[in-house]
Amino acid sequence: MMAANAHADNGEDVNLRDLEYLVALAEERHFRKAAEKCFVSQPTLSGQLRKLEDELGVVLMERTSRKVLFTPAGDAITAQARRVLAETKELRDTARTFTEPMSGELHIGLIPTVGPYLLPHIIPVLKQHFPELHIYLYEAQTHTLLKQLADGDLDCLILAQLDSMDNFGSLPLYDEPMMLALPTEHAWAGREQIALNELQGEKLLMLEDGHCLRDQAMGFCFAAGIGEDNHFQATSLETLRNMVAAGSGLTLIPQLAVGLHNGNLGVNYLPVVNPEPHRTISLLYRIHSVRRPCFNEMAKVIRQLIKGLL
Repeated sequence: MMAANAHADNGEDVNLRDLEYLVALAEERHFRKAAEKCFVSQPTLSGQLRKLEDELGVVLMERTSRKVLFTPAGDAITAQARRVLAETKELRDTARTFTEPMSGELHIGLIPTVGPYLLPHIIPVLKQHFPELHIYLYEAQTHTLLKQLADGDLDCLILAQLDSMDNFGSLPLYDEPMMLALPTEHAWAGREQIALNELQGEKLLMLEDGHCLRDQAMGFCFAAGIGEDNHFQATSLETLRNMVAAGSGLTLIPQLAVGLHNGNLGVNYLPVVNPEPHRTISLLYRIHSVRRPCFNEMAKVIRQLIKGLL
């Protein structure tokens, strides 16, 4: 990376501003337009580029009355100038993550049983609270997201907390109950709630392998003597919901995914008690991440918002 003043071979300094003039001229191919783009006078831009040629010891462009033609050396040096300016911007962005933690890019991974149901609630609020933060979202299963976080491809994850995540930093966001989903014509559909042991001997529809929600639901079911319906494994919560609506069985659905649907779409949802099956949704990050202040602020906002929803 070239610093603000990098030394040319002849001992003179190459200035970042001169590189900006060069790139602007390459884009506009016109001295006056390039000068306007850089908010300087045409003589200033022209003079600085002549100085740059002197410092580098090469001719960068042919100056004709009608148009600007770059020499091969000019093309090569302009390409390098673009890289230097991009690296300099990245350097400033990195510094800004320390001085202004709630700004810049943030890459967040979410699991499929959280993303579609949480994002519509939190994204507008995060944008309102942190307008300088540019959020990029990625959805994948837990094992994929953990690898991407460890490799530095993602800054943080929002997912269900598992015991195997001890090597990451963790900020709990909310505890989410799982509710029993059953067809509206089912004998239990009108009840207020149901005890977990009343489901003993039932077989529930489950998500396919790879979803952590499957493992967590199976844990509660196994302890209560509830089996799995092996005729079908769903790829998503929406498929599970449709199977229940079609009268194909019962399942457990996280409360946020129930939303406003209770009693609609052919599915009723009952709270399950004694014990209540639930999962903890957390924000995960690399333990030494410099973005920790950012994660703390985000977690605070999400916790406050979800408290009203659950």
